[in-house]
Amino acid sequence: MKTRLQLTPEATVLVAARFKVMGEPFRLRILQALEPGEKSIGELAEELEASQPNVSKHVRILQEAGLVGRRQEGNTVYCSIADATVFKLCDVVCSSLRERVAQQAASLPAAPRRART
Repeated sequence: MKTRLQLTPEATVLVAARFKVMGEPFRLRILQALEPGEKSIGELAEELEASQPNVSKHVRILQEAGLVGRRQEGNTVYCSIADATVFKLCDVVCSSLRERVAQQAASLPAAPRRART
């Protein structure tokens, strides 16, 4: 079994802050939308059916956390993933959730079959 690092109190604050940033579903949707590659704020707003100001606000939070990078070209702001390890974390969480749901489903009794008329 792999030994886990012992975190200092300061490190736990940083880890908790990263989880807090990723704890907002809309930010996860932004990260997912950026996984294939760079997009403008306008493209993200259209794809996510959200306002540009709302997308910009959440992108700024993701940028401050080091997860998203931004660059400006004229009046257009483009965003991209700055820390791809975020997808590894999402994969771990999704795998764990799949296993949990499968275990819960396996423990449910089979539904009785109804006769067709």
